Amino acid sequence: MKAPPLLDFHNLRVMRGQKIALDNFTLRIGADEHVAILGPNGCGKSTLIKTITRECYPVVRDEARDNSWMKLLGHETWDVFKLREHMGIVSNDLMLSVTGEASGRDVVLSGFFSSTAIWPNHTVDPEKIKRADAALAALKISHLADRPVEAMSSGEARRVLIARALVHKPRALLFDEPCNSLDLSAQQSVRHTMRALANAGTAIILVTHELADVVPEIQRVVLMSQGRIVADGPKEEILQVERLKELFGVNVEMARRDGHYHLW
Repeated sequence: MKAPPLLDFHNLRVMRGQKIALDNFTLRIGADEHVAILGPNGCGKSTLIKTITRECYPVVRDEARDNSWMKLLGHETWDVFKLREHMGIVSNDLMLSVTGEASGRDVVLSGFFSSTAIWPNHTVDPEKIKRADAALAALKISHLADRPVEAMSSGEARRVLIARALVHKPRALLFDEPCNSLDLSAQQSVRHTMRALANAGTAIILVTHELADVVPEIQRVVLMSQGRIVADGPKEEILQVERLKELFGVNVEMARRDGHYHLW
């Protein structure tokens, strides 16, 4: 039996305050796809992420009632805690909320409780510790298990967050600007991790404004502008200089090497 789409949004309108952030938004991503969603700041990427994670909801419109839906893994309704077992999230918002004193292992364990640290009301059993240590080991960062986040580099902390997202062994990972504020070495490390996860069978949804984040395993690219999808298709077809000039509103040049793209 064919797995349902990871994401199936049709004709959505999502508001942020009085502003329309997503309008007539339609996007379908298959269960095993690796997809990059690319666009400038302010295009609606953050709202899309919050809609996927159920922090934002579409408005009900009489004219679109029978032609609008929002499904994740085939279901329109989800217990958010259960959803996180199927779709791991690595976001900048999460990075900013992680407690500096928490150890790497505690941050990974917090994924079981949808928190950013272990608190007195949390019960951590040996099985959870085993799975947390396995997630750290899978990313080759077991040495960070007992290190507090405040003593980690930004790249190390980002990889711990990836381990946190992997602790449930989800079907997909959603990356929100994964290399933001990282130095070159840390960027390369995170991108290498994305490649390894994609090759291991974890579906990747990458949301970014950085073309260099689009690793070779991603074969489909979606371009967003002003709350709408303006292009969607194979990477080689979509990543063209003229399209990117129009998307970002500046003159750009692009280079491609070994499946990697760079823009300047």
